Amino acid sequence: MKLKLLIIIMISLFAINGVNAQANFSGVWSATLKIAGNIRLILHVKQLPDETYTATFDSPDQKTTGIQCDTIFILKDAAGSETLTFTINKYKVSYTGKLLNDTTLSGTFTQVANVPLDFHRGVVPPPPVVIRPQTPKPPFPYRSEEIVYNRNGLQYGGTITIPQGSGKFPAILLITGSGQQDRDETIFSHKPFAVLADALTRDGFVVLRVDDRGIGNSTGNFEASTSADFAKDVNASLDYLRSRPEVNDKKLGLLGHSEGGMIAPMVASARKDVKFIVLLAAPGVKIIDLMAEQNAAIMRSAGIDASFSESFKPVYTQLISIITSAPDSASAMANGLPVLTRWQSTADTANLRKLGFKTPDDNREYINEQIAATSTPWFTYFIQFNPQPYLSKLKKIKVLALNGSKDIQVVASQNLPAIQSALIGGKTKKFEVKELPGLNHLFQACNLCTVAEYGKLQETISPFALQTITDWLNRNVK
Repeated sequence: MKLKLLIIIMISLFAINGVNAQANFSGVWSATLKIAGNIRLILHVKQLPDETYTATFDSPDQKTTGIQCDTIFILKDAAGSETLTFTINKYKVSYTGKLLNDTTLSGTFTQVANVPLDFHRGVVPPPPVVIRPQTPKPPFPYRSEEIVYNRNGLQYGGTITIPQGSGKFPAILLITGSGQQDRDETIFSHKPFAVLADALTRDGFVVLRVDDRGIGNSTGNFEASTSADFAKDVNASLDYLRSRPEVNDKKLGLLGHSEGGMIAPMVASARKDVKFIVLLAAPGVKIIDLMAEQNAAIMRSAGIDASFSESFKPVYTQLISIITSAPDSASAMANGLPVLTRWQSTADTANLRKLGFKTPDDNREYINEQIAATSTPWFTYFIQFNPQPYLSKLKKIKVLALNGSKDIQVVASQNLPAIQSALIGGKTKKFEVKELPGLNHLFQACNLCTVAEYGKLQETISPFALQTITDWLNRNVK
């Protein structure tokens, strides 16, 4: 009887241990995010001796590896089902997935929007087949040099492309848009600045494109910098460009895209050696007004009706003003929350749900996201910026300003007239302002014309846009 009792006790212990045992989540988990092209995500999970977890995160298709997760934890419900949750605060990323079996997590990935996503243990999918036919490939009919130079206590890395032949050539410095960009302004495997540099160099221009601070071969702290610091980088790169023996410094110019189109007039208006600038999707109005219109345009692209999106514009402007002027996060939340809830009390419920506003917690989450986004030195400077004084101060500088009619980030109908008005009222007499039909913020011919579509399109830059730029340069610079 004692033996039988012992066996029963042992079996009972094994059963209890089986119920309470937690799956070991250690290992490599991967997923493919099917938005703006297929983006592979890889989660490296490690169990510590105290049975808690740590994790790092890779996004190889975005050239990002080893991001430390701020939190990762496992929860087990009463039925024994386990979920894994991790967060990456820097990128406002979170994920919660339920363990379906030993090899599959099924849940939701959140970064601005909620996206269903499954992670699979131990399987890393191959890189997606990406077709970018416009990306230049050697051999080139011009010289291409990888260069490094030092200015302002920083190192700058870039590529300079030089037409074949002797003599001095007109020269252009390319200025990237918002966010930390490499010299090619790479986005979803598109390389817009490589395509632009190729077209312009074939047309007889020396072209310099440069890595932003803290990426590629450039040093510096990008996250602590503002647009004013980036203007200093442009000045440093212009000085380097002037030092090249192949450059005709009487025909020196800037080409800026998006925020780069904001920085170009800042630099050009303060220098006498810049003779021309090309502005691609550049701001023409105060940035706070641009951002309000951008939010409305993105809403419309997501199927939200125009009257609803228009009603949100003054709310956004008021919220940002409250948040940026608040002494602390608690005050920003206390003052911002009533503004958001008052607007929602008369807004269409169906549209609110499409935007993710379903519960009071969603309101708090939205304001917290805005607090986080606006707390950087860059945003504080950027949101207060007005491009008009710089545009109106351009002296004897030839200007081409282009925007796509389908741009929902820098809306053409808002910004091009403002640029034209500033130029007319300013001191430059040679300029052209033009809207290009059917093109988005990257100057791609688009179909849906959403931000998510950028990576799904094979075209990097519309040939029509390239031809418009080179034709203007040939008429006004050469």
